[in-house]
Amino acid sequence: MKNEDRKKLKEIVDWWTDYTSFHHVELNDNLSKGNIEGGISTILEKSLGAVAKAGHTPIQEVLNYSERIKEKGLLFMDTPGFDPVSVTGLVAGGCNMVAFTTGRGSMFNTSIVPTIKISTNSEIKNRLPDDIDLDAGTILNGKSVEEIGMEIYKEIIAVASGKRTNGEKQQLGIEEFVPWQFGEIL
Repeated sequence: MKNEDRKKLKEIVDWWTDYTSFHHVELNDNLSKGNIEGGISTILEKSLGAVAKAGHTPIQEVLNYSERIKEKGLLFMDTPGFDPVSVTGLVAGGCNMVAFTTGRGSMFNTSIVPTIKISTNSEIKNRLPDDIDLDAGTILNGKSVEEIGMEIYKEIIAVASGKRTNGEKQQLGIEEFVPWQFGEIL
């Protein structure tokens, strides 16, 4: 990571620490009922999953909310955890496709850019076949992470080439444009 990005990332973490302190909340307080029911005990624990999904590639750029993306590769954008607000910032920065994972069946889609919905377990895919585009839960039935990674890669290429996602086919996500508002949004 470049020194200016390292500095910017530290400034972002410091800002969030001050922000949550001012609002008398902790960064670890923003756990939804669905996350708790799914067995996650803290947002920190949930964040470890996001870190694992990022792989081992170094961060190429650190961005403020909705800041224009300039680099290629793994980027970090400062956004709240609320999916519609987070994705709105990413799209405003130049993201032109979303690969959205769900383990609980989040109904999130955005009509602004194609949203490829990926279930982390087959139960969700079976329960929501018209919403989920890919089932990564097949890893639990013997498919390798590499095989699923290739399926995701091929789906990204197909969607970039004009294939419509399930969300697009159903015109979902029309109201999923939610800019970051002032106040307690974590």
